[in-house]
Amino acid sequence: MSFPNVPNVTPEIDLDREDVINLLLASVAFEELGLAHMINAEAEKIQFVLGTLEGVNPQNPPSLDQLLEVNRSVEQTLRGIIKKEMLLQFKLEDILDIPNGNNDTNDEEE
Repeated sequence: MSFPNVPNVTPEIDLDREDVINLLLASVAFEELGLAHMINAEAEKIQFVLGTLEGVNPQNPPSLDQLLEVNRSVEQTLRGIIKKEMLLQFKLEDILDIPNGNNDTNDEEE
C-alpha cells in the first residue's frame, strides 16, 4: 500500500493582531456556548428522571438506585465541564495578555 500524495497547499492568510485576538475570543465564546448546552442537557436529564420535564410523563417512578446513578453521571459530566472552564479561563487570560506589538508595556497606571 502506498502513501497518498498530499498537494502542496500554501494558503495566504493575512490577519492582523486585532483579527487574531477577535478569532481567539470567538473561539472561547463558542466553547462556552457548547458547555452551556451541555449543562442544560444535564439539567434536562435530571428533570426527565424526576418527572418534572415539561411534556414528559414517566410511566414508572425511578428507584433510588436509578436516581443515584443519574446523579453520579451528572456529577461526572459537571466535573469535566468545570475542568474545561478552568482551561478556558487560562486561555482567556492569555489572550488578554497578548502584547500590543508597539513596544509599549501592558502595565496599568496606578
